[in-house]
Formats: sequence, structure tokens, C-alpha cells
Amino acid sequence: MNAPLRFNDALLIAGHAFEPFQCVAWAPQDGNGELSLTVVDRTSTRIGRKQIPSSAYSDPKQLAQFLEQARAEISGEGYSLEPWTMPA
Repeated sequence: MNAPLRFNDALLIAGHAFEPFQCVAWAPQDGNGELSLTVVDRTSTRIGRKQIPSSAYSDPKQLAQFLEQARAEISGEGYSLEPWTMPA
């Protein structure tokens, strides 16, 4: 995947990266272009959060690095995530 990602594509990819948990993703209204991700468990307790700059979420390699880092942080807290790889 070499083409720049659109915002909606990045949202879909991020949503699948944290299964079985829910990933809530949004762009803040201040227009800075960041993608904000919050991962919540089944009781809606926040278990992870990440801010991804637009330069990173539009680049598939950088997005994968940010998501892998966030997954490692969540796993380090004792949460078990399903296997995931960046889509090609």
C-alpha cells in the first residue's frame, strides 16, 4: 500500500487494529488535522488513547507504526488483543 490514505480509510484500519475492543476515532474540531483514537473495553472504560498527526495517518507505514505502538501499550497493560496486521 503506497498511496496516501484518506481519512476514512485510516479510521477503518484503526477500528480493526484494536479488536476485540472498540476504537473510537475522530478529528477534533480545531482543524489541526490530528486523528484522535480512544480504545474502550466492553464496560466503556478507556484503556488506551493516541493522537496521530495527519502526516502520519495519511502514510500507511507511519499509521502502522502508530497503531503497533498503541497496541503494544494496551497489551502491556494486560489487555489481550486479537492478532492484527496492516492491510496491504
